[in-house]
Amino acid sequence: MAKSTYRISFGSGEKPDFKKVGRIMIWSAVVVFLLIGVLTSFYTVDDKQQAVVTTFGKVTDITDAGLHFKLPFGIQQAHKVDVNVYQKIELGYITQDNGKTVSVEEESAMITGDYNIVNVDFFVEYKISDPVQYLFSANNPTLILKNLIQSQVRNVVGSSTVDAVLTDGKENIQQQVRELVSDILADYDVGLTLIDVRIQDAEPPTSAVVEAFKAVETAKQNAEAVVNDAKAYQNAKLPEAQAQSDKLLQNAHYLKQKRINEAMEAVAMFNAMYEEYKNNPDITLSRMYYEAISQILPDVRVLINTGDSSSMNMLLPLESIIGDK
Repeated sequence: MAKSTYRISFGSGEKPDFKKVGRIMIWSAVVVFLLIGVLTSFYTVDDKQQAVVTTFGKVTDITDAGLHFKLPFGIQQAHKVDVNVYQKIELGYITQDNGKTVSVEEESAMITGDYNIVNVDFFVEYKISDPVQYLFSANNPTLILKNLIQSQVRNVVGSSTVDAVLTDGKENIQQQVRELVSDILADYDVGLTLIDVRIQDAEPPTSAVVEAFKAVETAKQNAEAVVNDAKAYQNAKLPEAQAQSDKLLQNAHYLKQKRINEAMEAVAMFNAMYEEYKNNPDITLSRMYYEAISQILPDVRVLINTGDSSSMNMLLPLESIIGDK
């Protein structure tokens, strides 16, 4: 088979200038290299972020919001971290893109201290406090935090009663979980700070138990309403009772003072009579006797024998002595 021969013609029989083509390719490569270097030498950090700059894999700087320069071609790298954003973890449920929630029973099912099963969903907020520790101290700090919260939630719920978990003990459970997780995070130092832990929902696993606890909660609310009504009645009646009490006390003070005044008057009369008795004991005794007779026999006319036989008025009426009563 005959071989075919192909020739490339550059026009007019001229030979190509390989040196010129080589120079063009070199300058083109230099321009591309410089362009890549310029484009990879600058980076922007927004106001919610910080950037950890590494030089040959070693942390050399932390930059805040703004436009910054770094060495190109992978010599320096900027790792952006959202440090000023509250991030969330959902335990026991997942919120889908359409806003609906899907239960995750393997996360929510727990045993209480009195051996009851409950489903408890938790909502957790946290933020990145140390971007360097967050990036390089652990492979997945968020997963570590989630596992830690799950462990402490089960620990606290496992030491609480089912009544506390489902009704009035939620705030105390949340507080205990926050304190335990915050202490352990401080020891682990993975660059995360716990902001809040809240019980999103808590319910028994069966509908019958749910209804029973709803009835208990309703009874508690009714009891509170009765107590509030009693307090309102008490607050309404107390001023009236206090006024009545003040009136009785004032009357008692008046009667007390009246009796004291009467006693003092009687003492003064007795003292005055006693002084008269000391001056004229016979006359005073006779007067006291006559007054006693008139009080004992008010309707009897009493005449006094003066003992003077020479007088025509030997008998004197008592009224002339003590006065006409």
